[in-house]
Amino acid sequence: MTNDVEDTTVARRKTDDREHAAAGGGPAARAELSIADPAGPTRGVALVLHGGRADSFEAVRSRHLSPARMLPFAQALRNEGGPQGLAVWTLRNRYRGWNGPDMSPVQDARWALSQISREHPGVPVYLLGHSMGGLTALCVADDPQVEAVVALAPWVDGSTPAERVAGRRVLIVHGTKDHWTSPKNSLAYARRVEGVAESIDYISLQGAGHFMFSRVRLWNALANGFILDAYGSSAGAEFRGTETLRQVLPAAASLPVVL
Repeated sequence: MTNDVEDTTVARRKTDDREHAAAGGGPAARAELSIADPAGPTRGVALVLHGGRADSFEAVRSRHLSPARMLPFAQALRNEGGPQGLAVWTLRNRYRGWNGPDMSPVQDARWALSQISREHPGVPVYLLGHSMGGLTALCVADDPQVEAVVALAPWVDGSTPAERVAGRRVLIVHGTKDHWTSPKNSLAYARRVEGVAESIDYISLQGAGHFMFSRVRLWNALANGFILDAYGSSAGAEFRGTETLRQVLPAAASLPVVL
């Protein structure tokens, strides 16, 4: 009997085709993309990135909580965006860790973006990441197809590059009770990218922790609403899922918006 968590959004999978040697004493693991294609032609792609830990060359498994935590986001995006041309690609990294200068998840996200570009050249891409995945999203936002980024409880500090989000719409959501990643650091990052990003919004969720158990519906509504709003602006589509975002995030809101 398996403990693996099933991804019900998957229509097809794409396995890492790069050549890898075993790293850090761990296995020669492969990244994997779970792809939920839309109804009709693909007019946009949401790329979903999971969290991890600072250092680990242990292979990521579907039963691990970090990738499983992102499945409800992917499912909701597929349910609402899929009928109007939004594909949802969910990346499972090779390794559980960031791994210092290797920046393992950044390599994997770059590979995923190259696969999107190969299948859908010129189509806008929207990044959604949690924790280490939030940092990864901010680091690969300079890909030319990326238009918007959502970083949930991102693992950032003063060294996180600001220029990668130049010209992108960015939303950061962080709980005030997060003891794994720093709300102070993410707010400082948001302030650094003002005037660099096309727009930067920061929402502080009172009483929420790192793993998004508290106020889970709001986490989902904000993240998916932002992606759908950005995609709708490009595709000329309207989505019900943007209502909560528009209610709580006024235009040109100052940093932070506290909820």
